[in-house]
Amino acid sequence: MNIPLARPWLVLVLVLFVAGGAYLAWRALKPSSLPDGIAASNGRVEAIDIDISTKIAGKIKSILVDEGDFVTAGQVLAYMDTAQLQAQRREAEAQLQRAIVGVESAQSLVRQREAERTAAVATIAQREADLDAAQRRFARSQQLVKSDHISQQAVDDDRARAQGATAAVAAANAQLAASEAAISAAKSQVIDAKAAIDASRATIDRISVDINDSTLRSPRDGRIQFRVAQEGEVLSAGGRLLNLVDLGDVYMTFFLPTEQAGRVTLGDDARIVLDAVPEWIIPAQISFVADVAQFTPKTVETARERQKLVFRLKARISPDLLRKYIRQVKTGLPGMAYVKLNPKADWPAALTGTLLQ
Repeated sequence: MNIPLARPWLVLVLVLFVAGGAYLAWRALKPSSLPDGIAASNGRVEAIDIDISTKIAGKIKSILVDEGDFVTAGQVLAYMDTAQLQAQRREAEAQLQRAIVGVESAQSLVRQREAERTAAVATIAQREADLDAAQRRFARSQQLVKSDHISQQAVDDDRARAQGATAAVAAANAQLAASEAAISAAKSQVIDAKAAIDASRATIDRISVDINDSTLRSPRDGRIQFRVAQEGEVLSAGGRLLNLVDLGDVYMTFFLPTEQAGRVTLGDDARIVLDAVPEWIIPAQISFVADVAQFTPKTVETARERQKLVFRLKARISPDLLRKYIRQVKTGLPGMAYVKLNPKADWPAALTGTLLQ
């Protein structure tokens, strides 16, 4: 008989228990009140990822770093096998020497052809002198035969000699033209040989650059996030070996609704509080405000989820501050970002406590 009477009390207790739990959960999840001029949103710490990749195809000779290692700009991270490139450079150097010899040979040929041209010019002068003498003698013979001082046979011989001298002059001129053509051809060979030298040197420079690029160096200070390939693997051009996190460019990405984001400008003061170390307040500055609104991402839980359109912002941490705490910097950590909507607004006491400096 008592059991049915106890049921209403049991129901009432359960209702009060659930209500109390809901109230406590609401108090725990309720965002702390912020003064006017301050906005907040949750986000995650991010950094620039840099892929350390090969320039050309090749085999990995050695990797000098492991995941989690801190590296500095210019530090050698890995070596690619350059045996084939070294052989190609030696071949190009041999071709360069051959091209240098080719230039010397071509220049010698030019000098030879120029000497032949000089000889041809001298031969023309000699043949023209012989022609002039033959023509004068033939002219005299024609006068003397009229007075029977010489025979007709002598006149015919002088005519033949004059014609022969004319032919000799023509042959000498042809020889001169051939010499000049040979000079032009020889000079073309010199140009070709010099071009071969330039091509060989360019090939050597290109191969040398490839050899230098086969030593993979860190472009910035950062931390090795993960290794994509291992020693001995053969990669294609652009193949990734390592992934580097640039710890000099760290920021938190967060989202604000339209009426708040519209009041934020680049360079505004911001504060970051990470869930892992809530006792530390990290100063930052707004480095990016999206110029186009977007729908709220599923991974972002803003205090006003009912508002569909938000703007993406970035709060960037000072590089000088990052260098002081570089070994404590970790990406992917969740937290809260706070930003001043009004430059004259004062930070609440909770955001002015233990400020990293």
